[in-house]
Amino acid sequence: MPLNILFAARPERWAEYETPLRAAFDKAGLGDYTLSMDIPPEDVDYIVYAPNSPVQDFTPYTRTKGVLNLWAGVEQITGNETLTQPLARMVDDGLERGMVEWVTGHTLRYHLGMDAHLFGQDGVWRKGAPPLAKDRPVTILGLGALGRACAETLAHLGFPVTGWSRSQKDVPGVTCLSGDDGLRRALASAQILVLLVPYTPQTENLIDADALDTMPAGAFIINPGRGPLIDDDALLARLDDGHIAHATLDVFRTEPLPADHPYWAHPKVTVTPHIASDTRADTAAEVIAENIRRGEAGEPLLHLVDRDLGY
Repeated sequence: MPLNILFAARPERWAEYETPLRAAFDKAGLGDYTLSMDIPPEDVDYIVYAPNSPVQDFTPYTRTKGVLNLWAGVEQITGNETLTQPLARMVDDGLERGMVEWVTGHTLRYHLGMDAHLFGQDGVWRKGAPPLAKDRPVTILGLGALGRACAETLAHLGFPVTGWSRSQKDVPGVTCLSGDDGLRRALASAQILVLLVPYTPQTENLIDADALDTMPAGAFIINPGRGPLIDDDALLARLDDGHIAHATLDVFRTEPLPADHPYWAHPKVTVTPHIASDTRADTAAEVIAENIRRGEAGEPLLHLVDRDLGY
């Protein structure tokens, strides 16, 4: 019996993903399969899924062996009580490398003080070189696949990197902390702070007024993780009083960011339109194909979501 694989995402994504998925499925040796956006629910074996898909009720998918998310974030679907099938989040090399490049670029921008030279051409000859990387502590909150990759890259460049996660991790060359006390220690040294923790009820407003006050004066914040990790009013207050020097924000509670939001006009905020990293169809297809191969071989799926933790 052929495998029936439902592509459940917005229609415009079909043209982007169909060819890479078919190539990856053939390479993985899946054999006879049907890949379509239109398969009766009771016949579906696997769902290649985007959380903004029209598919929101998983009850009819009684034969489905796995829901394979195209996004790294799963907070929009973990609370769906009809989703009882195994759920795998997206962890792929393209997503990871894109995040590493974006985070490294903005970290170096802050470290080198590039904005002063890009936007401060006022005829004043200001001498003074930036410190070396070894004298610029960076903290990364979140040591999953993306956080770990960013931490390893920045440590390789010579930055003293502290990583914090909910459960204790071990990353060579990185000071790894966990727990509430560990979070305060991680924040206290963060001249540059990168937010890559998943969004859960426990991490909402993780960066509140108290967290901001714990950071060194003149610190920088980079958020490519999730918008609700930051208490927006608290951040704006600390930007206004100078305790936080600047923030680069790629994610927001409401997206697109409303045109009247104070972040747009704030001189100490850089807004980027959720471009830090994105799922690349070619590399994501390989992850999807491998998970289907594993499912058919009776092997555990990769990157399964813990419903209790929310990621």
